[in-house]
Amino acid sequence: MFGGIAKALFGSSNDRYVKSLRGIVTRINALEPSIQALDDAGLANQTALFRERLANGEPLDNLLPEAFATVREAAWRILGQRHYDVQMIGGIVLHRGEIAEMRTGEGKTLVATLATYLNALPGTGVHVVTVNDYLARRDAEWMAQVYGFLGLTTGVIVPNLTDQQRRDAYGSDITYGTNNEFGFDYLRDNMKYERAQMVQRPFAYAIVDEVDSILIDEARTPLIISGPTDDKSELYMQVDALVKQVVPEDYELDEKMKTIVLTEDGTEKIERMLEAAGLLEGANLYDFENTQVVHHVNQSLRANAMFKRDTDYIVKDGKVVIIDEFTGRMMDGRRWSDGLHQAVEAKEGVNIEPENQTLASITFQNYFRMYPKLSGMTGTAATEAAEFFDIYKMNVVTIPTNLPVQRVDEEDEFYKNTQDKFAAIAKSIQEHSSRGQPVLVGTVSIEKSELLSEFLHKLNVKHEVLNARHHEMEAQLVAQAGRLGAVTIATNMAGRGTDIQLGGNIEFRVEQELADMPEGPERTAGIERIKAEIEAEKEQVKAVGGLFVLGTERHESRRIDNQLRGRSGRQGDPGLSRFYLSLEDDLLRVFGSDTLFARMMNKNLADGEAIGSKWLSKAIETAQRKVETRNYDIRKQVVEYDDVMNDQRRVIYEQRSDIMDADGLGEIVGEMRAETVNALVAAACPPHSYPEQWDIAALKTRVHDVLGVDVPIEEWVQAEEVSPDILQEHIGAAADTLIDGKQTLLGEESWIQVEKSVLLQSLDHHWKDHLSTLDALRQVVHLRAYAQKTPINEYKKEAFALFERMLDAIREDVTRVLAHAQFMAEPPPLPQMPDFITSHIDPLTGEDDTNDIDAGSGFVTTRLPPLPVVRMGGDEELGDDPADWDGKVSRNAPCPCGSGKKYKHCHGAL
Repeated sequence: MFGGIAKALFGSSNDRYVKSLRGIVTRINALEPSIQALDDAGLANQTALFRERLANGEPLDNLLPEAFATVREAAWRILGQRHYDVQMIGGIVLHRGEIAEMRTGEGKTLVATLATYLNALPGTGVHVVTVNDYLARRDAEWMAQVYGFLGLTTGVIVPNLTDQQRRDAYGSDITYGTNNEFGFDYLRDNMKYERAQMVQRPFAYAIVDEVDSILIDEARTPLIISGPTDDKSELYMQVDALVKQVVPEDYELDEKMKTIVLTEDGTEKIERMLEAAGLLEGANLYDFENTQVVHHVNQSLRANAMFKRDTDYIVKDGKVVIIDEFTGRMMDGRRWSDGLHQAVEAKEGVNIEPENQTLASITFQNYFRMYPKLSGMTGTAATEAAEFFDIYKMNVVTIPTNLPVQRVDEEDEFYKNTQDKFAAIAKSIQEHSSRGQPVLVGTVSIEKSELLSEFLHKLNVKHEVLNARHHEMEAQLVAQAGRLGAVTIATNMAGRGTDIQLGGNIEFRVEQELADMPEGPERTAGIERIKAEIEAEKEQVKAVGGLFVLGTERHESRRIDNQLRGRSGRQGDPGLSRFYLSLEDDLLRVFGSDTLFARMMNKNLADGEAIGSKWLSKAIETAQRKVETRNYDIRKQVVEYDDVMNDQRRVIYEQRSDIMDADGLGEIVGEMRAETVNALVAAACPPHSYPEQWDIAALKTRVHDVLGVDVPIEEWVQAEEVSPDILQEHIGAAADTLIDGKQTLLGEESWIQVEKSVLLQSLDHHWKDHLSTLDALRQVVHLRAYAQKTPINEYKKEAFALFERMLDAIREDVTRVLAHAQFMAEPPPLPQMPDFITSHIDPLTGEDDTNDIDAGSGFVTTRLPPLPVVRMGGDEELGDDPADWDGKVSRNAPCPCGSGKKYKHCHGAL
């Protein structure tokens, strides 16, 4: 009560904070006359003056008013757009590393230019992150005009660029790109073997557009770079054929938790079928030998019972293409992990592509937390403010609109079933469109959008359907959704980032109608005609109530609903929004089926009858809050597990960087060798044991295998009072002598290259295996809860032990390779490696949540640099005549002719 009184008297904390920023806006406005007085050259020269002041030690914050005033004037001269005062407030919020919540149509793209320009002045680079390639290209081309006028360079990161093109784009003052491209470039950079091959610079500042979509919706699923493994398509098809014979009574499906398990009868049934098909070893499905079969059965069950065609995926050109649950877009090139995609391919009878093994991965949370300063903007962030602060330490600031909002948000209408609801929706659309009011309909799946389309066809209502099947025309269709009488059915938030302007979009109409008309008086006249038509049509649309946004279903997240509502009522335009619900909607069916409200509706609501009240709408919001909390817990769990891996990832990537930058690695490799020697001696000569208890034979064998030297350990033990320390000293000295000889033979510079190559290759190989082990551990560690242990603590403990074991293996591996390596004079041909596959997979559900970048993304596969090579043929020099090489070259050594083949397969063939 007292909080409400205080809020009424003094405003909310958000209102007070925004009010405090208006003083800075006043200072910016006061500078406007002096900035306007500058000619173009003087305005462009402001950048050089600002950079000079920064070089003299002036803080960036001191430049803010002048820099913002400069950008405002440049935007007016170049684009004909002047920043509103509320946009200035948004720019200040972005510069301070916070999230600016601005309604749709308030000009977020223009707002970003303010903070982007100011933070690009130090020259450390600013990343502007968008949700898809179309927006990255559009915003980069559009705003580069302003940046270029002010003397700053702009780059854009999109798929299918070469490494050099990416390097140039990242070297620009401002770089636009998608979250996926930035993240995958980071992972790929940390798989390179030379610093010069890397494309990114150290991180400085990032602005994330549609920050809720990127840092919340997509943050549940990590980015993964993987490589192919063995083909098991035959096994997938066999298991799929058996699982298709399983009936719903044979398994328990929990849609809320997205899990499926066989019942006792179902397990027995599948065991008999697998046994008959020869796929089961023994009689028990859960024997250790059948682990792989169990995995395939579980994934096939999920594919057949949980994943629906035209909702979770579509089949296009003989391929299973995932549908993004948040945007309704196709995600070409993206694949579910852990064999799930292969199980869906088997279900649909299309070509099954091999599974992949993880080579590198990172969550968006840990990627974006690497930026020293991070900010974001979106139309809807307040509902997730707690998560933004908990995970990213960013406050959400709600920016007031430039003009008062005129949109009317009506209460939800409830129906008993889907048929009644869609009949009412179709009738409502017909009524509104017949009087000229444009209607934008939001659906949750392709299936629902096509069902509604059938209802509208029966009523002869002309309409456009925009879903994953027809995403190529997405921006154009959404842009014209505000025309008189237009009816547009859009899957969820399709076309996000494109304004719906009443009367139509000038740019798109000019592009469509005047595309072939050359520049000149005729084209100018055509543009003026289109502008006049749009203005007249806009007034007509306003007169009938503006854009009507109709939601066919409530989403799990209130944010998605608010985004849909926000498409109407931009910049003070009139508008209307209403949601239609039924008891068969997923949200109510899964999360509210047993509520009092559902039971009352079933009993008291007649077929075709609607009910609506504030109380019911509040009940739905309560259900949504519960789902949001649950989804936050899932994302938080992903972060907790990835934080463990992130600490290890940081160590490995820092070691890789140190290795690439090092002038010499003798000390590091020497320490590895010494620690390996200590480990070998400790294993054969346990502490506090007597010499007669030592396993001398095993030690001698291991020393030869690992260190490449034959040492007289028996003589040392018999000849003197020997201790493990003395043995370590003798063995270490012999190993050092061997390596010193190789280094002298090869030359210091070449030997450094050898050490770098071997170290990096070993590091990558063991890190890849370690990731695979951690994946397996994460999938089973929850079972520790049955022993009253906390899974995350168990995971941390096990992961640390595995990491220590991996470091020991790397030390031994590097020591062994260097000890046994033989060298030739010419480099062998480069090994051919498969293209890497980039994906964005939920480790808990196997779902993929990416919407751009095809597999490979124009990435040129990095290959290991060849080792420097020296021919070794004893003390004899090899002549040029192959006939003289016999007996001088080892049968397994590379042929001296330089072909790259072994000698026995080339000139030494018998």
